[in-house]
Amino acid sequence: MTLTALPVPADTSLLGAHVRAGGTTFGLWAPRATRVELALVDEDRHQTNYDLLLGPDGVWTTHVPGVGAEQRYGYRVHGEWNPTAGARFNPAKLLLDPYARAVTGGVDYSGPILDHTPESNYVPDTLDSFAAVPLSVVVADTPPPRPIATPVPLADSVIYELHVKGYTRLHPAVPEHLRGSYAGLAYPAVVQHLVDLGVTAVELLPVHQFVSEPFLIGRGLSNFWGYNTLGYFAPHSAFGSVGTLGQQVREFKEMVSTLHDAGIEVILDVVYNHTGEGGHEGPTLAFRGLDHLGYYRLTADQRNDYDVTGCGNSVDTSEPGVLRLVLDSLRYWVTEMGVDGFRFDLVTTLLRDERHHVDQEHPFKVALREDPVLSGVKMIAEPWDMGPYGYQVGAFGDGWSEWNDRFRNYVRDFWRGHTHGVAELGQRLVGSPDIFGSRAPQASVNFVTAHDGFTLRDLVTYDGKHNDANGEGNRDGTDDNRSWNCGVEGETSDAHVLALRHRQTQNLMATLLLSAGVPMLTAGDEIGRTQGGNNNAYCQDSPVSWVHWDTASEWADLTELSRRLLQLRAEHPVLRRTEYRHGAQLLDATGAPSGRKNLAWFGGHDGEMTSDDWTDGTRRTLGVYLADDDPDRTQDEAYLIWFHGGSDPVQVDLPAGSWAHTYTVVAHTGHDGEMTTDKLSAGSHLELPGRTVVVLQVD
Repeated sequence: MTLTALPVPADTSLLGAHVRAGGTTFGLWAPRATRVELALVDEDRHQTNYDLLLGPDGVWTTHVPGVGAEQRYGYRVHGEWNPTAGARFNPAKLLLDPYARAVTGGVDYSGPILDHTPESNYVPDTLDSFAAVPLSVVVADTPPPRPIATPVPLADSVIYELHVKGYTRLHPAVPEHLRGSYAGLAYPAVVQHLVDLGVTAVELLPVHQFVSEPFLIGRGLSNFWGYNTLGYFAPHSAFGSVGTLGQQVREFKEMVSTLHDAGIEVILDVVYNHTGEGGHEGPTLAFRGLDHLGYYRLTADQRNDYDVTGCGNSVDTSEPGVLRLVLDSLRYWVTEMGVDGFRFDLVTTLLRDERHHVDQEHPFKVALREDPVLSGVKMIAEPWDMGPYGYQVGAFGDGWSEWNDRFRNYVRDFWRGHTHGVAELGQRLVGSPDIFGSRAPQASVNFVTAHDGFTLRDLVTYDGKHNDANGEGNRDGTDDNRSWNCGVEGETSDAHVLALRHRQTQNLMATLLLSAGVPMLTAGDEIGRTQGGNNNAYCQDSPVSWVHWDTASEWADLTELSRRLLQLRAEHPVLRRTEYRHGAQLLDATGAPSGRKNLAWFGGHDGEMTSDDWTDGTRRTLGVYLADDDPDRTQDEAYLIWFHGGSDPVQVDLPAGSWAHTYTVVAHTGHDGEMTTDKLSAGSHLELPGRTVVVLQVD
């Protein structure tokens, strides 16, 4: 923790590199440095150095005439080497600009990238890192992307989590030279699939410039997911298709414009909680060399990183200058790069104060709430980190949505037969009011799978993880998969097992898409993507992680069900309510009680669920009746949805009286022809096949 307050930049618009007045102005916040050199780097790595001038706010600046776009540069920062005071200044290490809008080159992990000697983490290394580190790039201002014509309310959103490279690397319709790039994601066939499916927003795994961890490189692997950020303003250069000297910025903007033109918003998964430098024993590429104590949380002795992320370091947003960096980055991606929202990785870290305690009224949250730009975009929390009291699900308040891991865990357990009754199922289906009840259903981002863990297909194919390719003896990744292999571990040709797996993936998908809240799908789940049982594929930049589009035909049943349910959700507001239902009586045309409710629960016998039904631990069947009560729309629209997790068929009574005249099956998770298409009379019986979701439209 900082013992004396560091000066705060008075004008952060001076930070970074800005082309103006016949040259470029450079600015760097390094308040404890004693000297800062700007190194302009030629293509052959020849350097020309300029000293910067220090202002009273800790910002060093200079203007270099004749310098323009595509100029490579870095910084050499001088100061005290005193690790016991969190000072690890070492001008032998060429550093990235934290505000750089583009980065070129990579890391030579066998080069002199450590600020210390191999013998000691606390003795400075004097070898120059200039040939082993990436470089910042000057980028000229260009117009922002075209905005989306009609922003999508969060309650209407359908989020699709994808990896820019992995999504199109094997796409047969994308030209080979564009596969795995921003341009590949914007290719017409790719966009059309998203539109046809019913996606309203893509959530991109990290696209901030990132690097791999040295231990992965030593195994011949690399960081694929990208949760190892090095540049908070720079789109990852390896995802560009035509160049890395600013061309990646243009290509990213063109991708955003194309998606916006199709009515699809862009949400970024952002990693402000830690950086790619790791702990102090790791490489020095930017922040540590600028000010170890200023940028990172340190232990009380100021020698070591205080790690609440599990990644070696934790960014210290209790330091106002660092908080400004995060906020400036967010504003840049909204105003200049056109994005529509953010999903914050391990966001609890950003809410820790100078004592490392979690503060839900942290200046970070206050700033987001009050900022005229950021208060208007979507904010999604991964509401936990690895530190004390880091689990904060349900605590983020108005203006935030949160990843609901309790939805994921329960839905997996229900369909594998590991739940006690259906009481919690009821909570999850209507937006988890037990967690977010003081807010609204859209506070819950519901998901069954995500990038981390099994894919949907693997969830019904493997009981245990199969991570041997990661090089850690299958010790990495969670053992809490809550999966069921349907009787055979791994792939099989057994027709009965395959049919059951298809049914189970449809049940899981249907539960996700029919629940109140914001659904998030994982890319490729709708076409049966598999990782071969790897539940921690962060280091697999390989066919293990890439979406294989040749599975689409085999899994067309799942794709069609997903598309059908998303169409129903989009066309019928009763399936995506903005407020919690509490079983209020609906009124008829005369204003008298109609006998119907906006929410009711049925167990399959005559009448609504009783307290005994709710406490019956053996119960595996639940029906939810949803009726529209919006005075601006007709109150006649209603649906009855049955969730039956038992392995055997069960007969249920269809509610009669004021509930309905007839019912019509409009979607189900069985095979073709398994459910009738005829109208069913109220009061009649309906047989639900084992392990089935059935959606009935009320007439």
